[in-house]
Amino acid sequence: MAREQSAVGPGPVVTTTGVDNSHIVTSPNDADLGEQQILKRAETYQPFSVSVSVPIYWTSNVALTNQGEQSDFFVSPVAAVAYQPRLAKGLFGNIGVREQLFYYNRITSFDFGSFDIDVGLTYTVAQWHDLLLHIGYNYNRLTEKNTFHSFFSNHVFIASAEMPFRLSRSQQVSVGIDANISATADPNPPRRDDFEVYLGYSAQLTRALFLGATGRFVVHDYILGDRVDVAEVVALSASYSLSKYVNANVVGSFAADQSNHSVFDYQVGNIGGAVSFSIRF
Repeated sequence: MAREQSAVGPGPVVTTTGVDNSHIVTSPNDADLGEQQILKRAETYQPFSVSVSVPIYWTSNVALTNQGEQSDFFVSPVAAVAYQPRLAKGLFGNIGVREQLFYYNRITSFDFGSFDIDVGLTYTVAQWHDLLLHIGYNYNRLTEKNTFHSFFSNHVFIASAEMPFRLSRSQQVSVGIDANISATADPNPPRRDDFEVYLGYSAQLTRALFLGATGRFVVHDYILGDRVDVAEVVALSASYSLSKYVNANVVGSFAADQSNHSVFDYQVGNIGGAVSFSIRF
C-alpha cells in the first residue's frame, strides 16, 4: 500500500530537442527584407528513463491492524529504469525494472524490499476523448531486509482504462477503472485479485508546481477462502520542479478497509515527502 502511494515513474512524454527547417509564411515584403529562415525546435521522443527517489513517510498503522495500532516513520528509497518505445501513433510499449526498500525507524522487524518487473502496452484513442487503454504484466517479489531472499512473489496481469476531462489548459479531471488479476503466487494464501475505480484531479499551477488529488474505491478478492475486502483511499499530493532533473514531492493519504472478516478491518494515515531525480534519453 505504501509503495503504491510513492511517486511512480513518468509515462511517455515528448521533449523538444533538435531543429528542423521550418520556414515562416511568405509575404509580399520578402523581396525588400531578404530571405528569412527560422530554425524551430522539433519534437523528438526520448524512450529511456532512469529515476531515483528517496521518500520519507510517517504512518499511523504499521501492521494494518484494527486494534493496538503502532505508528512509525519509514524511508523507502526506490530506483527504476524504463524503456518506453513509441510503436505507432498513440501506441507505446513499456519495459521497466524497479527496486524499492522499506526501512522502519522503530519497528525494524517490518523492514523489507520490493522488486518489480513491468511489461505492457498503452494506447491513446484520440477520437474517443483521449481514452487511455493499458494492458500489462507485473512480477513482484517481496524480499527480506537487505537480501534477495523472497518471502512472497506474485505474477499479475493488468488491464485499465482512463478517461481524461480537461477543465482548462492547466486543470484536468480523470476517471478510471483497472483490474489486477493474479495468475500465480508463492506462497498462495495471500494471493488476491484487485478491482478498482478512481477519480483524480490535477492542476498545473505554475511551470514548476503541480497539485493532485485522488479518490479510490478498491475491492480485494482473495483467491483462497471467502475473504473479500473493500477499501477507500483518498490522497493529496504536490510536486515542485527544482530543476529539469530534480523534483520535490509531498503526499498525504488516508485509507479505510472493511472486510467480511472483521479481524482484517483497519484504518491508516500516511504523510511524507520525497526528493526525486530523473533523466530521459
